Amino acid sequence: MSNTTFTMIKPDATGKSYTGAILDRIVKAGFSIKAMKWTKLTKEQAGAFYAVHKERPFYGELVEFMSSGPIVAAILEKENAVADFRKLIGATNPAQADEGTIRKEFAASVGENAVHGSDSDENAAIEGNFFFSELERF
Repeated sequence: MSNTTFTMIKPDATGKSYTGAILDRIVKAGFSIKAMKWTKLTKEQAGAFYAVHKERPFYGELVEFMSSGPIVAAILEKENAVADFRKLIGATNPAQADEGTIRKEFAASVGENAVHGSDSDENAAIEGNFFFSELERF
């Protein structure tokens, strides 16, 4: 089990000025931010990041959405980071997310669900490496 996970605050949430409130919730939940950047993905970068979904029907829409505005990418640290962060953000569908979760409060739909959270230790490492060099981690 790793003590790090990866997240992105997605274009829907940054566009609605939820970035500060979401980061506040993350820090108050006990996560330390080990790396963070504000950036905008190109379609090519979004496509590469979500390549695992390339054969799925929503892939094109996902790439368009994720390249539509700025995102905040971050590596977070906490004991049991992946599972604890998945619990903090809630279900992908905000209508099914538990009260008090980030997606329940800030997400509009399954497609515009405010935040990404790694689903495994392995993917957390892959996703963190996609955005950050070792020099950008603290």
